Amino acid sequence: MLDYIAVDYPATVRDGRVVDEGEYAEQVEFAGVVQASIRRLAAGADAAGLVADAQALRAAIEARAPPERVAALSRSLRGALVRAFQVRLAPRSAPDLAGASRLYAEQCASCHGPDGRGDGPAARGLDPAPTDFTDRARAEVRSVFGLYNTITLGVADTAMRGFATLPDRERWALAFHVGSLAFTEAERARGRALWTSDPAWRERFPDLAAVSAAVPAEVAEHHGADGVAVLAYLRAHPEALGGGGADPFTLAGERLDESLALYRKGDAAAAYQAALSAYLDGFELAEARVAAARPELRSGVERAMLAYREALRRHAPVEEVARLHAEARARLEAARAAVEESGLDGPVAFASALIILLREGLEAILILAVIGATLVKAGRRDALPWLHAGWIAALALGAATWAVSAYMVSISGAGRELTEGVTALLAAGVLLYVGFWLHGKTHADRWQRFLKEKIHDALHGGALWALAFTAFLAVYREVFETILFYQALWLQAGPAAVGYLWGGIATAVALLAVLTWLILRYSLRLPLRLFFNVNAALLFALAVMFTGHGIAALQEAGRLPARTLPLPEIDILGIYPTVETLAAQAAVLLLGAAWLLWERRARGAAAAS
Repeated sequence: MLDYIAVDYPATVRDGRVVDEGEYAEQVEFAGVVQASIRRLAAGADAAGLVADAQALRAAIEARAPPERVAALSRSLRGALVRAFQVRLAPRSAPDLAGASRLYAEQCASCHGPDGRGDGPAARGLDPAPTDFTDRARAEVRSVFGLYNTITLGVADTAMRGFATLPDRERWALAFHVGSLAFTEAERARGRALWTSDPAWRERFPDLAAVSAAVPAEVAEHHGADGVAVLAYLRAHPEALGGGGADPFTLAGERLDESLALYRKGDAAAAYQAALSAYLDGFELAEARVAAARPELRSGVERAMLAYREALRRHAPVEEVARLHAEARARLEAARAAVEESGLDGPVAFASALIILLREGLEAILILAVIGATLVKAGRRDALPWLHAGWIAALALGAATWAVSAYMVSISGAGRELTEGVTALLAAGVLLYVGFWLHGKTHADRWQRFLKEKIHDALHGGALWALAFTAFLAVYREVFETILFYQALWLQAGPAAVGYLWGGIATAVALLAVLTWLILRYSLRLPLRLFFNVNAALLFALAVMFTGHGIAALQEAGRLPARTLPLPEIDILGIYPTVETLAAQAAVLLLGAAWLLWERRARGAAAAS
């Protein structure tokens, strides 16, 4: 509505006189709806400011203020709403404008015309007439974000229906396409020359969000015709920004600054949520690149942001919070500098893709190999299909997760961490049980008796489902995290680096296949007692590791407190320097020690009898 007011009000009032009574009445109505809607939506410290701004806009319209004044008030209030409600201003990746041209011809040309002039065959008799996207005066006060909203929601009481059923990526692509129609090819060519020759333009338009939110008239005020030409080029060629959405470092820094400002105002809860978003929606998306460039910086940023969030949680003095904020900001900028210095060139993209899949895949393969080898050793190859069904189902669900997060809905950062945390803790519990079960079979005579009496009857029905579930948990957690890391890498990689990404993935797959073969080949050759001892110890160690991963993920999602300790972090082993993660892992270790003691006493009692 605010975009609509900014665009259409100038045609209703001229020199303080109403020139179109019907349109002017609609402007007054919309201003009232905006004001009432903000009263319902606004909450917290900024509510009074938003309501006051809405009142000022309505008063200006009722007073028939100059169009420039009303447009400025509308855009200012729109920006305040975007900041207050953290509205996403850009698509997740650069839209496909070639596909958008075809989609426009199918969905829009009948009304808006093949060239966007509002002269399609279905436009006759429509009141109001369809928008002419080539009208320069109207285009100069519209953002791509505003066009996206109109495409999504439609315009009430007009023939313009909403297209919310279209996938999000297609609506964004249509918005960029129609937002480009008012500009000439000469402007775009000049904008391309400016963009490629002057790095300063990349500071003005650092990401898709900046391009999507930019209003040509405002760009012209600050940067003249050159700025409009660059904007025209980027609207038509969003891939020039490297394919990514909002820069994760920029987003993280903005959310950290917003968090400190909210804390100074006394709104600790909102400050904590902003700080959480700085990590989950910002830095975490750059984590893979930072780890490839400087691994110690990644852990340093995570620790600093965790300490800052914990200070907010316990309502620390403002001075302490400000100090921790400054430290987190400094570490974030150091990480940004390291990434920019190294760049996501071919070798870095290859190394990032290789390390991610090796790290995540090795954990899952160890678990599957232990269980698979145990079944083979037991002569129960007929149960292997259940094991395979579990990991294949995990891969299938992982692919579905990728499709949903990439093309349908955006999985929030907190949702990602919550899923990882819960899955990791479930897997830790299952691994503990299996590890205890294996250790109890270390004596050859006990194992032979177990084979004869129980195992051939035990692996049926519910036990087979439990086997499949174990494989599913082990693999899905790793698949889920791998998908998220690769999404971030793909968004930040340019076209030249995509081949290196695939090369890193292929190399990791080959290495994992070799490791799987080696584990299975040599573990089956171990003596029976050593086989079960090694496998039990391995599963127990993985359970401790998964416990650390799970608690850390729930801390990152803001579901658990995190009291940091001056200790090193060893992420690959699931060791994190917080009281909560180490306490949980200590509890698992104590549980294992207690079970071993009980099992030894039971064995001694059985021998004595």
